[in-house]
Amino acid sequence: MNLLQFRSLAEKIFADVRELTFDGVGVTRESFGRGESAAGDYLRDLALSEGLEVQADRAANLLFRRPGAAADGPAVWVGSHIDSVPQGGNYDGLAGVVAGLLCMIARQREGSTEALPLETIAFRGEESAWFGKAYMGSSALLGKLTPADLELTQRATGDTLANYMEKAGADVAAIRAGEVLFDKSRIKAYLELHIEQGPVMVARELPLAVVSGIRGNVRHNHVACLGDAQHSGVVPRWLRHDAMFAVADLIMRLDEHWRVLLERGTDLVVTTGMVNTDPAEHSISRIPGRVNFSLEARSKSTDTLEAFYQLMHAECAAISRERGVRFEFDRRLLSDPATMDEGICKVLSNACAAQDVPYEVIPSGAGHDASLFANAGIPSGMLFVRNQNGSHNPHEAMEIDDFMLGVQVLSDTLDELPRART
Repeated sequence: MNLLQFRSLAEKIFADVRELTFDGVGVTRESFGRGESAAGDYLRDLALSEGLEVQADRAANLLFRRPGAAADGPAVWVGSHIDSVPQGGNYDGLAGVVAGLLCMIARQREGSTEALPLETIAFRGEESAWFGKAYMGSSALLGKLTPADLELTQRATGDTLANYMEKAGADVAAIRAGEVLFDKSRIKAYLELHIEQGPVMVARELPLAVVSGIRGNVRHNHVACLGDAQHSGVVPRWLRHDAMFAVADLIMRLDEHWRVLLERGTDLVVTTGMVNTDPAEHSISRIPGRVNFSLEARSKSTDTLEAFYQLMHAECAAISRERGVRFEFDRRLLSDPATMDEGICKVLSNACAAQDVPYEVIPSGAGHDASLFANAGIPSGMLFVRNQNGSHNPHEAMEIDDFMLGVQVLSDTLDELPRART
């Protein structure tokens, strides 16, 4: 089945959704909010116009299937997310949903039958930018969204995740109770196409890559370092309780530990993405008495994450003693690393080779919904498409030719998968 003929339709979908969710700089598709809903409504209308069936599941995700397909029968899911970070790029998440829909539309137009029916799922709430929690739609589906998660508040409005999900139509009572909202046994595999969000594929001139595994992370959205605010000109160093210097100390110590661990071959990345003093009180002549910051570590190893996390707390204790400050942490958030299914990786690799394009098998540093399905025991695989200028910014620049190659590989994999898994 030749999917390359659907290039113009793919270009139209991307352009239309971008126009619907353009914010003047990039695209903004808020988790369980207006922009995400606008994208979902557009995809629903498109699917219906192509003769597909669409329903919202109990977590408010959108599920697309061909007419006549048994809702309780075995299936392969292809999916990704439809939200974005604020002022983000147009392809992060959306590309995977569009890829699945194009595979379904091609089969629907040709009237072809499938050994294992394909369903496409568009997840809501994958990005952590809005509520400080990632994978909200898929976590809810798998019974992994906790009552504490539901009380997280939206960055701009302060309203809870529970209220946002309820307004979107989710069964919040079942989610709060930790119910699994679908029959896991019917999903025989989960596949996700996604843009690469780093520079590796561009540097290596790889249009496509097969993902071997996904890093997990441990993070605190909000950490406060509390010292003593005083006049900058009159307090000598030995009497200061400077929260800013304490945070700087912590970041530099963690950076040194990170460097040493990398030299030992440990997989680890560490980020402090937000650092601020209170704009209502900060001043050039004021010793900062409070500094707020975020902290995140990612690794393919759960043991590495836990060891680094304990090391971070040890450094906080030492700095507290040395500088007369204290650190206060919000709730620790943890996402487990995941390994993709070896058999699916092989089928994806063979499909790439059949297209005669350069590809490699690489890990993913960014998190994806696929990690939850892999860790839930559902055989999972991911395909990366080359993307210029990174991600989580408005300058994502996936080439449509690369994307269509990825869609073709995905379609070929779906055709081969039932034979490969028997």
